[in-house]
Amino acid sequence: MARIRYAIIGLGHIAQAAMLPAFAHARRNSALVALISNDREKLERLGRRYKVKNLCHYEAAEQLFHSGEIDSLYIALPNSRHAQWAIKAMQAGVHVLCEKPMATTAQECERMLRAARKARVRLMIAYRLHFERANLEAAQIVRSGTLGEPRYFNAQFSQQVPVGNIRLDGKLGGGPLWDIGIYCINAARSSFAAEPTRVWATANSRRDRRFREVPETVTAVLEFPGQRVASINCSFGAADRSRYEIVGTKGSLVVDPAFHYAEGLGYQLEIGKRRKVKTFARSDQFAAELVYFSDCVQKKREPEPSGEEGMIDVAIIEALHRSIRTGKWVSLARVANRKRRPSLRQEIRRPAVPREPKLVKAKAPHA
Repeated sequence: MARIRYAIIGLGHIAQAAMLPAFAHARRNSALVALISNDREKLERLGRRYKVKNLCHYEAAEQLFHSGEIDSLYIALPNSRHAQWAIKAMQAGVHVLCEKPMATTAQECERMLRAARKARVRLMIAYRLHFERANLEAAQIVRSGTLGEPRYFNAQFSQQVPVGNIRLDGKLGGGPLWDIGIYCINAARSSFAAEPTRVWATANSRRDRRFREVPETVTAVLEFPGQRVASINCSFGAADRSRYEIVGTKGSLVVDPAFHYAEGLGYQLEIGKRRKVKTFARSDQFAAELVYFSDCVQKKREPEPSGEEGMIDVAIIEALHRSIRTGKWVSLARVANRKRRPSLRQEIRRPAVPREPKLVKAKAPHA
């Protein structure tokens, strides 16, 4: 079948460092044909580098969506702009691969889902770890009963975010819960194969000008059915940390590093006195997303990290922010339990990008 033709909207760090080079490893079914940005220098230099001729400013994007020249849009814009551009693309009949978080309110997520259904297009949220071996194996180990009955989950994800980074802008949907806490929440849901019933959170910040609009550190607790609990710490002002642990009645499993894309991941399994350590070489997680989503588009198949998956995480984060404001537990009784979970059948491995490409007017998101 013909390759799925992609446009990328938003040419910041994640698009330049990861998604643009990923097309080289996804050429079986995916092709990069258009770039959308209001920065002329980015468009011209990146267009030359990746041999993309269709270079478009935001004001002409809707015309591109209706032109018939693209099949799918990858959205790498600030969080608060995901919904508006996803809906515009889907109303034009364009499939959408949207970075997480899906949006910044559950109401926006519902609008995106309605637009996808009405236009009969595919909508996938870019949970790259749903195709990565270490995390998929970890979830399978927990669900298989190897650890006995899983009792608690603990995750830490932190990094130093520099002054001026858009993830510190509250109006753009920044903050540690939206950008890195979401990985921890999604890993807990996948490990327990369930949705939390209520949540609680608190936020803390030092006297640091970086944290005028968003908190520095958020600590969250999620209660799951069966008296299981997940605790999460995420921070934009602490040393680099990327791990989670699941402890059951018979053993424990630590995934460390757990969430990165520029290095290999791995886990340590302990059952009694027996210990097993397994590591996985670095791979191109973004190419895996592209290959999977293009297959879904070609075969008219609903993707596993669907809009419904993305909306649940957004609803949980909304509830956590409500808890921060009120200091109280917040119920999630209306969140429906998803039957479909990521599985090892979804693993797709592509060669790692040799090195991060030279960035054009973009900076790394953390120190």
